[in-house]
Amino acid sequence: MKELFKKKKYIKLPIKTTINNKEDYDDVNDPSVPSGKWIKCNNCGEIIYKDDFDAKNQICTKCHKHFRMDSESRISQVIDSGSFKELNADLITKNVLDFPEYLDKINCLREKTGLVEGVITGEGKINGIKVVIAVMDSRFMMGSMGEVVGEKITRAIEHATSRKLPIIIFTASGGARMQEGIVSLMQMAKTSAALAKHSESGLLYITVLTDPTTGGVTASFAMLGDIILAEPGTLIGFAGARVIEQTINQKLPEGFQRAEFLLEHGYIDMIVERRDMKGTLYKLLKFHC
Repeated sequence: MKELFKKKKYIKLPIKTTINNKEDYDDVNDPSVPSGKWIKCNNCGEIIYKDDFDAKNQICTKCHKHFRMDSESRISQVIDSGSFKELNADLITKNVLDFPEYLDKINCLREKTGLVEGVITGEGKINGIKVVIAVMDSRFMMGSMGEVVGEKITRAIEHATSRKLPIIIFTASGGARMQEGIVSLMQMAKTSAALAKHSESGLLYITVLTDPTTGGVTASFAMLGDIILAEPGTLIGFAGARVIEQTINQKLPEGFQRAEFLLEHGYIDMIVERRDMKGTLYKLLKFHC
């Protein structure tokens, strides 16, 4: 019996550790197990291989939850390769109200995300059809609408109007940016006025609501589209559900403020899965333009 234990060989396995609240693998011997290769779905708990996750447009391979997508990936998904030309990339946020530590936070987010602000605007083509596009990014202060975000969207709309082009806006926002106060709220009227002129010119405006679309963005340009699309499961609303429940002293229906609920009640025109987004936009553009 002792000889059996002496002859038995043991294989050293990677030791799973937790460092700074992040799971990693600690093993000095090959094969090494790299970190950052797996993602856990916060909806169904499925562990997803990151390469598969990216290949499926950042959608859970099990429950089909659409994760929030960054603006660069969104543009690459819907705009023809090599056709995108960014507009007004040099607009910089200023601390108009001297809000404490506001610019420090902005600079930190610029370094972390590589973005200048919470929206990217530009001109490009969808299967050869020229469009103006604006894509909001929830990574930058939850896509909140300050002076620069409102100005870039307004200029994009005016650019589309002057060149008689359709405009598509992908929304993703927590609403107005509180650090800019009334200056932020003014962007609601400004963007809406620009869209009115675009509409008077007989031009097409499509909005694509992505998770989350809330607050002042919902109350202005997000819901003014000639055609309003949304991704599955998108949170869409003005005030938060808990605020509404506390105000009316009633329990809200299940799924309230989700894209499926809004489609059923006539607030949006269509729910489009991410894999079908470019094809759907192309068909709408071809039909209307």
